[in-house]
Amino acid sequence: GWIAEDIPSTQAPRLFALRRQVSRATMNIYISAGIHGDEPAGPLAVLELLQRNDWPDCADIWLCPCLNPTGFPLNTRESGQGVDLNRDYRHQRTSEVRAHIAWLEKQPNFDFCLCLHEDWEAHGFYLYEVNLDKAHSFAEPIVAAVREICPIDHSTLIDGRDALDGIIRPNIDPALRPEWAEAFYLITHKTRLSYTLEAPSDFPMNLRVAALVTAVRSAVKLACAT
Repeated sequence: GWIAEDIPSTQAPRLFALRRQVSRATMNIYISAGIHGDEPAGPLAVLELLQRNDWPDCADIWLCPCLNPTGFPLNTRESGQGVDLNRDYRHQRTSEVRAHIAWLEKQPNFDFCLCLHEDWEAHGFYLYEVNLDKAHSFAEPIVAAVREICPIDHSTLIDGRDALDGIIRPNIDPALRPEWAEAFYLITHKTRLSYTLEAPSDFPMNLRVAALVTAVRSAVKLACAT
């Protein structure tokens, strides 16, 4: 039920997206992974989710499994050209980001977005929630689901931001930021609700993958139940 679509870029290897559309869908969900090439748990979590293929029929899903295909095989945060793609969504200097944005512009708006990441300094799983409309939040239930299989980072300060029980709700104005992450572009142009999911890189790989898989499955299930 998935359709693969090339995202034309001047950089090799291939940049592509997957799309799953169902007749009874009531919402649009976007998922991405692998924008930092040294965070392998995200693409591996996507692979497991695709292998399971037990998505509910309430949602059409757009999925970018690896947004940094040149940095991923090098195990580097940056692309093969030495650029942090997750800081280029405002100025769009790289062909990968320009191509990704051109593809995004052709897609409908999303009810919510999930960006899969890892954090080398984290003491457990945590997430960022940007909820512009103060709509029903999935943050606490996602963390509760992940807690069953992976420790949560209960630090009160994570990545320089106030956190509570593994949840960061940043008060951000993308217009004031000189550099944009993918999530900033999405929240400005494609969605009103965004979650960045952070697995703890110092933990075993299977645990990090399981945490991200659980978080994604929980978010999609919660969305279908609302």
